[in-house]
Amino acid sequence: MTAHATDITAELVRDLLREQHPDLADRPLRLGALGWDNQVWRLGDDLAVRLPWATASADALLRKEHAWLPGLAPRLPLPVPVPQRLGEPSERFPRPWIVTTWVRGEPADRAPATRAADAAVTLAAFLTALHRPAPDGAPEGRDRGGPLADTAEHFDRGLSSATELGLTGDPDAVRAVWEDAAAAPEWAGPRLWLHGDLHPANVLTAHGSFCGVIDFGDLFAGDPAYDLAAGWVLLPDGATGLFHKAYQPAPDAATLRRARGWAVLRALAGVHIGHAGVQGRPGGKPTWGPPAHAALRRLTASATADRPSVALPRNG
Repeated sequence: MTAHATDITAELVRDLLREQHPDLADRPLRLGALGWDNQVWRLGDDLAVRLPWATASADALLRKEHAWLPGLAPRLPLPVPVPQRLGEPSERFPRPWIVTTWVRGEPADRAPATRAADAAVTLAAFLTALHRPAPDGAPEGRDRGGPLADTAEHFDRGLSSATELGLTGDPDAVRAVWEDAAAAPEWAGPRLWLHGDLHPANVLTAHGSFCGVIDFGDLFAGDPAYDLAAGWVLLPDGATGLFHKAYQPAPDAATLRRARGWAVLRALAGVHIGHAGVQGRPGGKPTWGPPAHAALRRLTASATADRPSVALPRNG
């Protein structure tokens, strides 16, 4: 079940708080953001109310975030929206909703990181802290983080459409990056905690570097390459190598190859959303286009930069 923007008002949010969390109901309330899955309402200076409105899947994502993120947040070096209260479906609003801490900053799709070295080290520190073995019962990644070769049909559709729309200048180079990534050895290590949705609208900036990470609804356990793809999508030119050096333990060549493939898929999705948006989905924004185009450019320009060179035999 989905809701429309006009279905959620300040009056409704305040009524829900009065019904289920009355100690919070008198705080100042104002609309904060219209996200891909949720509306976010500022609740005083330090809290936010998130209510699903654009996708049916958002209900389960909010409950997952409420269940797992409080245990992960204390070890993370950047602020994240820590769940404080859970609202249950009611006659007034037939879906779950959540109260979290408010994270200050501007989304990186609107205010990209400009301090390359600081941003690279900050992102590496965050993922180093997050990427720890997950317990039994940790969420699965749905279509994310499994064997990259399983995304072949999705990749083909995305590249074909981007080519037809003129959204990629060198489709052969894009395909070469993805095919190399799909041929890389699969992850053989433990299932690690992953954010699962590190695109520019979910990472916040201040003073040219990263200052927070939001929207953990896609949190899951799996191959770290999925999150490491963010280096090509979020960082300024020339910063990806430093990001890989700062991340610990240092990713091996196969992991970096897989990460490039996931970055290609993320970038293709971004160029489509930035080009035309998504019908009826205000979370799809033109601001997603520029970082996605920049990521494709970086990926195709450095397809072999992180791989060891192979000496070719000489004639004679």
